[in-house]
Formats: sequence, structure tokens, C-alpha cells
Amino acid sequence: MPALLYIHGFLSSPNSFKALQVKDWLQQHRPDIEYHCPFLTVYPDQVQAELDALVADVQSRGQDLYLMGSSMGGFWSTYLAERYDLPALLINPAVRPSMLMPEYIGKPLKNYHTEDRYTLAAEHIEQLKALLSEHITRPENYWVLLQTEDETLDYRQAEALYQDARLTIEDGGDHAFQGFERFIEPGIEFLAQHYPKA
Repeated sequence: MPALLYIHGFLSSPNSFKALQVKDWLQQHRPDIEYHCPFLTVYPDQVQAELDALVADVQSRGQDLYLMGSSMGGFWSTYLAERYDLPALLINPAVRPSMLMPEYIGKPLKNYHTEDRYTLAAEHIEQLKALLSEHITRPENYWVLLQTEDETLDYRQAEALYQDARLTIEDGGDHAFQGFERFIEPGIEFLAQHYPKA
């Protein structure tokens, strides 16, 4: 049984709209795919440890693993794809989050969907910098979905980093990526191609 790991964005949760869309689609159309979407904090060292442990657990059972990540989840999906040679579908991914995070240092942060609260420190920004992928080594592992009117991230940063990967750039839209549901089925097919059939 393959497994799919959906990684939500900054201050989001497994109850994000796209995460639920993917979960519902899999239940209806691909119940053979095991779905994972852990609730992640904003603290990079904790997120890294949790994601590494999840990948190790899935791979220890011999399962193929697919990645999907939106925004900050795209950053984390890239980290995992590079480290473990995994296929990834990225939706408006964050490329250099450490450049955006300093404005949050010391300010109270609240999760969009829960009552969880956080405070970032300078050390967390340094942890993110250490995980940054300046170049991707396996562009064939990625399909990147971008919309040009993303109000949170400059899509051109992702366009540059993933220029050798499969890119879909749509005019308009927003950070949430309007019409994402159009890409769930072809996205799953793309991810599955990474694993040759026995």
C-alpha cells in the first residue's frame, strides 16, 4: 500500500482546505493509499524530527511514499524529497522562509485552526537557514504548481529554484491556489511514476 504525506502550511493544520480535499479524494477514489497529515508546530527542529520519523516509519514497512506540500509545507516537502529521493507535488511552495520569518520573532502567533500559540526566536530562523535547498538535485522528482497572484509569496522565487522541474504556472489565483482540486488525480499519477511497477 502506498502512503501519501500531505504537509500543511505555516500556522495551518490537517484541517486546511487543501489537506481535506486530498483526504476526501483519496477516500473516494484511492482508498488503497494511506493518508498522513500530521499537525506541525512552527518550530523547525520539532517539525524536522517528526517528518524524518514519519518517513522512516513508512519506509520501514516497505511502502512507497508520495509527498504533497503547500506553502511552508512545500519547503518541508523539498527537504524530504532531497534527503530521501521522494517525489513531491508542491503548491505555491515557500522557497526562502527564513527571509520572511524575522518579522515574526518575539510576536505571539496563533494557529489558524486551533488555539495553539507560539513564539519564534532567532534560533528558529537559523534552523530554517540550515535546511535551505539552494539547488534541487533531482528536478524530475517535482511537479510545482504556482499562481502568479500569490499575495504571500513571490512565485518567481519558486519558478527559479524549480526551473528544471515540471512547472505549472497559472495567471491570477492566490496563495491558496484556486482550483487545486483539478490537480489531485494527475498529481497522484505523477507521484506514482516515481516507483516502477514490479
